[in-house]
Amino acid sequence: MNARHLGHLVFYVKDLTRSLEFYRDLLGFKEIGRTFGGKAAGLTSGRTHHELLLIEVGDAPGPPQGLRRGLYHIGINIGESSVELRSAKDELERNGIPISGMSDHTVTQSLYLHDPDGNEVELYIDAPGVNWEENPMLALSPIKPLAL
Repeated sequence: MNARHLGHLVFYVKDLTRSLEFYRDLLGFKEIGRTFGGKAAGLTSGRTHHELLLIEVGDAPGPPQGLRRGLYHIGINIGESSVELRSAKDELERNGIPISGMSDHTVTQSLYLHDPDGNEVELYIDAPGVNWEENPMLALSPIKPLAL
């Protein structure tokens, strides 16, 4: 397995409007759209379909579990094909690393696991044949189960 680049970050935030004023208005990320009933917004610098997803959770308690403010997970691109994703899954299993989830996000296909400190990590490939550049809202499509 070979990490190619950090793909995106997802933050649970107290107030979506306040966070958008910082990331979109101050730092210059472009908002691609909203999901989860308007409680989440996807943002991009133009490098990929989304580099940042902000999910509003209000006054949810802080760490360690469940809805909270702060980092949700990191996404790391590991290749271009389902063969590479299957190979990563096999490697994780051989090394005794539990996979907590597998998802088809339309623009990506992903494996989820936790690092030794309990931080969630998403290993993904960009879905073959999906042109997110023509339709960035595809990054906010409903999540489907992934079978490898």
